[in-house]
Amino acid sequence: MRVSAKSDYALRALIEITQRWVANDPSVVSAEELSRAQGIPHGFLQGILADLRRAGILASQRGQSGGWKLAVDPNEISVADVMRAVDGPIVSISGVRPESVAYNERAVVLQRVWIAARASLRDVLEHTTLIDLAKNKLPAGVERRSKDEDAWQARVPGS
Repeated sequence: MRVSAKSDYALRALIEITQRWVANDPSVVSAEELSRAQGIPHGFLQGILADLRRAGILASQRGQSGGWKLAVDPNEISVADVMRAVDGPIVSISGVRPESVAYNERAVVLQRVWIAARASLRDVLEHTTLIDLAKNKLPAGVERRSKDEDAWQARVPGS
């Protein structure tokens, strides 16, 4: 799995916005402020914020004191929701969802690998919310996986 810059930037911007929500700060946050806080290119961020608005995750406010705020409770928004909003399906094979891929009888087993991989990703990404990220407290199962020493080891071909 490769996490795109769009997904990474979207989540970083949403952490900033959600931390304000947690602190009961009702103000909206400008794209410029989000860009500065997270080191995200402003022009790129504008498109990401628009994607999040279209997905119903963010709301925008126009005017001199305009900016962005959450459109829904961040307890209801998962990492997977955000990734889907900016990048589409979490797992695709050459642009096709795993359940729709067609293989011959000798390779059909590969489809089950893609389905299992998607289920594993969903287990982490759909159970981690913006509140978890903003509070720096992951769900127990995700935290356990992140503390597994083997999870931190890079794998390279041939090793």
